[in-house]
Amino acid sequence: MFVCASPSAPEAEEFIRFGLHEGLPNEHPGQGTSCRRFGFANTMIELLWVSDPREAQSEATRRTLLWERWSAKEGNASPFGFCVRPANPQDAELPFPAWEYRPVYLPDPLVMHIAESGVEEPMWIHFSFLRRADRERRFTEHPAGIREITGLSLTTSVPLRSTASQRIVESKILSCREGAKPLLEIEFDGKRRNQVADFRPHLPVVFRL
Repeated sequence: MFVCASPSAPEAEEFIRFGLHEGLPNEHPGQGTSCRRFGFANTMIELLWVSDPREAQSEATRRTLLWERWSAKEGNASPFGFCVRPANPQDAELPFPAWEYRPVYLPDPLVMHIAESGVEEPMWIHFSFLRRADRERRFTEHPAGIREITGLSLTTSVPLRSTASQRIVESKILSCREGAKPLLEIEFDGKRRNQVADFRPHLPVVFRL
């Protein structure tokens, strides 16, 4: 999943102070975005920003709406994006209607599928080639002692109406409710500690531990 952040994502320092180990940053050549990454045993959180406005608004990238999402993150755009993978690696069926996106940084024949949902909703992306086992092998323990994301609760300022969002909610990948401002609440390890870490106003993110 990603959260839109300021240029160079200084907000990442709040995660580091909390006790997260930061992974290697990443750039997306041709797409005009960069990110700082925090990995877990089953997924990762990226803090993403536009590093090259020209590339982000180019013909190759325009349909992703990444520029519109990032530049309006304090306005009417959802600052979040969610990437999903097949539960069964042999399942080639898309979980929601989507178009093929082949950025230059993905080697052939890899492709991602992006739902047509507009910037008022989160960005919904399907990666057919991602595997949980790959994440587990690369996982580095965090000083905070948390390991796995076990729940997601999303607050949106508008109702989720796209087919993709309905499929995501029905699959119980996340729960959703409406509120005044976008917010992502992330549950770790079944909330066994009964603790909360609130990263607002730096990021619209709350950890439930």
